[in-house]
Amino acid sequence: MADISLKVGVISLLGGLVPALLWLWFWLNEDDEKPEPKGLLILTFIIGMVSVFIVLPIQNLLGNLIHNEKLLTIVWAAVEEIIKYTAVLFVALKSKAADEPVDFAIYLMTGALGFAALENALFLIDPVTLGNSTVSLLTGNFRFLGAMLLHTVCSGMIGIALGLSFYRIWYAKKMFLLVGLLAAITLHSAFNFLIISSDKGLFAVFSLLWGVTIVVLLLFEQLRRM
Repeated sequence: MADISLKVGVISLLGGLVPALLWLWFWLNEDDEKPEPKGLLILTFIIGMVSVFIVLPIQNLLGNLIHNEKLLTIVWAAVEEIIKYTAVLFVALKSKAADEPVDFAIYLMTGALGFAALENALFLIDPVTLGNSTVSLLTGNFRFLGAMLLHTVCSGMIGIALGLSFYRIWYAKKMFLLVGLLAAITLHSAFNFLIISSDKGLFAVFSLLWGVTIVVLLLFEQLRRM
């Protein structure tokens, strides 16, 4: 039984980590002119994973307090985005390494990928435990393309907002941060609503998500040139 539990844990963890590391490799390659410290990137990724254990009990508590499904969906999205941002803020964004506009997006997306990696691993435990490798594969692929990209793009939006305000005065920075958070929460909520409520949710979700991803990529390139 212990061997089976270990096997399930390893397979689920790899199912969460491998896609996240592939996404991380892609984004870091976009910032190859002045790479960030590897140690700080690893720490940021781990902090993103740890923040899952902060988010889950808060969401469970709110689930018992809020009985309106639409409101709960928005609140859960807000909790995830705020905690992901806060975790990375104290670990990386206040460090001396965050010295360029693009760095904010890099660190926030790294933390988001850590968060998504563990979230996906936890999500995969049930199908792996049941021995349904086909379900696990399909589930992993969907979350690789969907939820993992969602977390990355949402945190990227906050990072881009901070990057765009890099040379502005303090209250402008606060306004840009607020706009970034609201945009991330809105996208996250829209993703969840489309998944839950629409018969054609899959097409709508990916159309929305890839459209926003293209915008994020364009803004990311703009930050690199600032």
